[in-house]
Amino acid sequence: MDLILAQEAGGSGLLSLLPFLIILLLFVPLFLNGRKQRRQMQQTQTMQQALEDGDVVVTTSGLRATVVDASYEDTIDLEIAEGVVTTWLRAAIREKVAADEPAEENTEAEQSEQQEQSENKPTIH
Repeated sequence: MDLILAQEAGGSGLLSLLPFLIILLLFVPLFLNGRKQRRQMQQTQTMQQALEDGDVVVTTSGLRATVVDASYEDTIDLEIAEGVVTTWLRAAIREKVAADEPAEENTEAEQSEQQEQSENKPTIH
């Protein structure tokens, strides 16, 4: 009888730690994810502050533009088309695009391949 009570007492000690272990298992991933987000936010802010005239950027709305004037602290002037300059908040810049990266255009071979594929498809009336 004493042996059974001793085993139950030992097991209940482990059961009393179970809620703390569950809480720990839930909060560790949240903590690590928060650190990752803070690091990414810091990198984005550093990039936004380091922008210079002539840099090609993409805004949070997906607009690709060239930096014309980066002399202001909170805003930045972007040329979205030839002769069209708009003022944006620096926080609206999502990423800096490599200047030598070409726009996504289809080459002649890709265009002819797409045309052949569309010609081979049956039309449904």
